[in-house]
Amino acid sequence: MKKAILATKVGMTQIWNEDGVLTPVTVLSAGPCVVTQVKTTEKDGYDAIQVGFEEKKEKVVTKDGSGKKVIRNPHGATKAEVGHFKKASTTPKRFVREFRVENVEEYTAGESVITADIFEAGDKVDVTARSKGKGYAGGIKRYGMRSGPSAHGSKYHRHAGSNGSATTPGRVFKGKKMPGHKGAVRVTVQNLEIVKIDVENNVILVKGAVPGPKKSLVMIKETVKSGK
Repeated sequence: MKKAILATKVGMTQIWNEDGVLTPVTVLSAGPCVVTQVKTTEKDGYDAIQVGFEEKKEKVVTKDGSGKKVIRNPHGATKAEVGHFKKASTTPKRFVREFRVENVEEYTAGESVITADIFEAGDKVDVTARSKGKGYAGGIKRYGMRSGPSAHGSKYHRHAGSNGSATTPGRVFKGKKMPGHKGAVRVTVQNLEIVKIDVENNVILVKGAVPGPKKSLVMIKETVKSGK
């Protein structure tokens, strides 16, 4: 992988292209992302860069100047985090992620900044985000199972049906599709096309839908299926 960036989801809209075709797009606020650490094969066993995205208050640390513990925001920066960012000569960031890259020698911690112009219109990307949580759901909503008869006398409408298999093996197999929590999982949509890039406002327009709710973190990477 050569190109990657962090972004937040703004929402969906639609735009017209030069041929007068209406295209649905997802608006992503991408970067700027500061490189906070560079990992090399010699030191860490693999080549990668760690990037930080969006500012986070430095004052919410574990200890004050006297060394005594103070109440802090559980989502704030810890003392270890503050030290890590100071080592990279940058401010604490809300999101920190790592990307495997081939050209780590081109990046410098605290100095290198990744912006939306790393991509171009027409590029194919893989987008990763956490899907929307739907809460507890039955088998019909969760997996699209078929419902039972809708007749008045029926006592089987939206039940998942029999889970057992008589006496052998006499148990429910692991992974059986049953009612449970739906959504809130890591999802990657591959081969999405970048329609337009606004470098001045750090905005990337991606064709189609992207997982997750508004304001959620999105990882945009160069697609692994570029040759297909």
